[in-house]
Amino acid sequence: MLSRSAIGRAARQSWQQQRRGLAAPASGSFQYQTGEAQGVKFASRDIPGPVGTLAIVSQAGTRFETAPGLAEGLNRYAFKNTERRTTLRIQRESELLGSTLQSYHTRENLVVGAKFLRDDLPFFMELLAEVATMTKYRRHVMNEEVLPLIQLTQKQYLGNTLEMATNSAYGVAFHRGLGVSLKPSSSLPITKYLTDDSLAEYAASAYAKPSFAIVGNGVDHAELGKWVNEFFADMPSSPAHSLKSDPAKYYGGEERIAHASGNSFVLGFPGSSAPTGPSYKPEVSVLAALLGGQSTIKWSPGFSLLAKATQEAPNMHIVTKSSIFSDAGLLTIEMNGSASDIRSTAGKVVEALKSVAQGVSKEDFQKAKALAKFKELEYGQETQAALELTGAGLVQGNKAYQIDDVAKAMDGVTEAQLKKVAKDMLEGKASVSAVGDLHLLPYAEEIGLKV
Repeated sequence: MLSRSAIGRAARQSWQQQRRGLAAPASGSFQYQTGEAQGVKFASRDIPGPVGTLAIVSQAGTRFETAPGLAEGLNRYAFKNTERRTTLRIQRESELLGSTLQSYHTRENLVVGAKFLRDDLPFFMELLAEVATMTKYRRHVMNEEVLPLIQLTQKQYLGNTLEMATNSAYGVAFHRGLGVSLKPSSSLPITKYLTDDSLAEYAASAYAKPSFAIVGNGVDHAELGKWVNEFFADMPSSPAHSLKSDPAKYYGGEERIAHASGNSFVLGFPGSSAPTGPSYKPEVSVLAALLGGQSTIKWSPGFSLLAKATQEAPNMHIVTKSSIFSDAGLLTIEMNGSASDIRSTAGKVVEALKSVAQGVSKEDFQKAKALAKFKELEYGQETQAALELTGAGLVQGNKAYQIDDVAKAMDGVTEAQLKKVAKDMLEGKASVSAVGDLHLLPYAEEIGLKV
């Protein structure tokens, strides 16, 4: 009879072999093929399965706005009346095909896409081409549908202290460009800038051939190229107005906003660009995983440094994020909860970052590296994220996001790189935003940061 220890060893060896196989970077169908047709860049990966996903990714996020509210306005107009179809017809035809339509914008990109059965690809290629070529933004739609929704979003934004603090941190970090708020506040005179004429002008630039790319998941590459030729040939070859912004420049600083409905405190530091960008630093993702805040294991605080540092404030939300963009990034540490909890723990958060600059245990480093790699692979495997990253990479640098390359970069991160990036953050200027009870919320200098 085998002993319990022998069975345990065999089980561990079996699990380690499986783990090594599962941890290997994705290959084959997860690699994007790229091409160009009629001057339009496109990419696809033919993932097996009956469902396909398609998106136009345009360089039309808030970073590239020529006036406030245009990115949100163009987002809200997606799948409204086109030259050939009414809003009702678009909805009914899509429902009959069992599909899903969606649109959203980020700081850099506007994404308009559809999820559908693969055989219906031609219909949705035609529909997205109609959305992109709609040059008449009707006044009654603007006044009755688009503006009311944006104004509601403005009011909701003012009630969310964490969202306000995050946007504030981006503002002091980058000023204009990447620093422009994702959502305009209700104090902004949106109707002064957002009109059917200004939106039509913005769309003419956003949907010019150099400004967008088409990305498909679960579609055949040759077929996608065929329909790009068919439906996107007449798109403008140059934008009406350039949507290029100045290269991102990090400034740092501090902003404090009094608010009676909650308390949020956000710390920001220079981070990494997207993998397709010029300043990609995979060690920033490892640092984010090491600092953490939210456990990946239910009912357990996990191994992250911030979870340990804030044990005395269990009701406080704390999380570290590494947000990536075409030429820059921002690592943020978000705290949301009572002002007293934030005040008592904010200094401990900075101390945790200082401890990384001095060196961490080999075990913690390996855990953070494994978690960062898993998160990156999981994120890149997701349809929505892969579409956006690939489309943005094609538009801004003619380079598709490839999940294999990211996995290899993660494998190459060293402890020395991790220590250096933490040290650089501490020695440079931070971006600090406090929203809430300013009598209690600390200043950056009080917790040991430079601004």
